[in-house]
Amino acid sequence: MIAQLNTNREFISHPSSKGDSLENVWIDWLRKYLPNRYCVDKAIVIDSKGYLSDQIDLVIYDQTYTPFVFTQNGIHYIPAEGVYAVFEVKPDLKGNVEVKKESISYIEYAGRKIESVRKLKRTSASIINAGKVVDPRPLTKIIGGILSSTNTQSEKTVKKHLKSLSGHKGIDMGCAVGFGSFYVDYEGEYYAEWKASYQKINSNISDYYNNRKINSVDSIVFSSADTALVSFFLQLMRYLQQSIGTIAAIDLGAYADSINFEIDDDV
Repeated sequence: MIAQLNTNREFISHPSSKGDSLENVWIDWLRKYLPNRYCVDKAIVIDSKGYLSDQIDLVIYDQTYTPFVFTQNGIHYIPAEGVYAVFEVKPDLKGNVEVKKESISYIEYAGRKIESVRKLKRTSASIINAGKVVDPRPLTKIIGGILSSTNTQSEKTVKKHLKSLSGHKGIDMGCAVGFGSFYVDYEGEYYAEWKASYQKINSNISDYYNNRKINSVDSIVFSSADTALVSFFLQLMRYLQQSIGTIAAIDLGAYADSINFEIDDDV
């Protein structure tokens, strides 16, 4: 993995080709090691209201309860309900990109990409499990992160950039392979403890992002460089399996409504 990332970074000169190659290395690596229940692709995320996210470098998503993914010209369009996690991929955590004539850091850019997914409308529907109808579950958080080959700025600077993000832009975790992985220990009411009704789910998940805070730079925890990939993977699995679990099932009726079609619920 390290050799692949370093080779792509050093010997591919075209910016677009370099970006694609780095993204593909991360996608292939996660496809290889994540359990088969998780799909990994570059994608655009959509919702039942017709809104789209920015193009996301790496999306971890479900196809059990969100069964349709549309692909056109090599781009996947994934329903927002199916998304577990989204990541921006860069060659280095240090760097800037120009957005609408504004120069912003790669970390801020990643936060904006993450925000474009988290703000989409998500639905939740009942499912049948062991022959019994299970009520719609509350929406889960969407993990947001940034991945890179290395980091050529100080850990202090990275933490400063991460602390500047708030609300839907907040980054949960990341990995710079030659530097270390990190996670952000937010404080605030944990979404799984809420007892809100289904009708209030979407406003509450927004409140979750808006209310959580990074109280200090000590709340951002880095691994050592030599354990970067392993520690990143362990933390990711911790979020996926023990924090999120199974995502909410998609309400197909909401998508049918967008094309003025009524699904027969009596099945």
